[in-house]
Amino acid sequence: MATKHLSPEVLNERRKQAVRLRLDGHTVKDACERTGLSAPTVSAAWKAFREGGWKAVPVRQRGRAKGQANVLDARLREALGQQLLCLPPAPLPGWTSRALADWLNGEQLNAEWLNEKPDAAVTPRAIEHWWEGAGLKVNPLALDALEKRRNTAGRWYRQQVLPVRESVEREGGAFWQGGVCMVKPCAESPGRVAVYWHGKRGALHLRTFESPPKANDYIAMFERLLDKAHGPVAVVFHGAAFDKSPEIGEWLERHPSMRLIAVPATQAGS
Repeated sequence: MATKHLSPEVLNERRKQAVRLRLDGHTVKDACERTGLSAPTVSAAWKAFREGGWKAVPVRQRGRAKGQANVLDARLREALGQQLLCLPPAPLPGWTSRALADWLNGEQLNAEWLNEKPDAAVTPRAIEHWWEGAGLKVNPLALDALEKRRNTAGRWYRQQVLPVRESVEREGGAFWQGGVCMVKPCAESPGRVAVYWHGKRGALHLRTFESPPKANDYIAMFERLLDKAHGPVAVVFHGAAFDKSPEIGEWLERHPSMRLIAVPATQAGS
């Protein structure tokens, strides 16, 4: 099971999950099946934990280049929070850390609200640190690990998700995971409703709302997914009852290339 397609953040979260499973008495094989990681990766995470504790489990990234900032002050966090309420540049369905960093660095060059010019560019990693502190960082479900599970979650994946996923990929399309959740207010960010998307390699695309998104908000993001793809699109989505929305139902009928699969509430934590 290759991990090179995973972002560092997703990989590190699964390494931690593997260690927790090992602590609970599961074998390396069990941890592999549940996390989608390879046996060498699980063993490496377990060894790192035994030798250095939890802080040693994540894969360390190389240090930032000179002239790059990884810490955001209150002014920048407020500006980013407001920007997350807007649609990102097309065809992105949500803001990536790179897109936000690029926007902020460009904004700072001409911002009247800055008393002085910044002496360092904001990095995507700084955005990700802020997301994590604000409770905005959401990891995708470990769907690949469900394929061999002999339970309700495994059957749901094999029967409802896998056939659609394989069909879309054969046609050269795109597979996404998405969801909506409430984000509690904290020092880093006001309370918001977050809609998140995970695309290729688990990269997070994020947009927030001050109140629950309406049908037109979702449709605008669905259209971005179709515009970004070179074929049909399959979306596994958690947290919204799209089948209760006549507007979304009608839109899906007019766009058969969008294949939407709802995550049952019972599978959300699987």
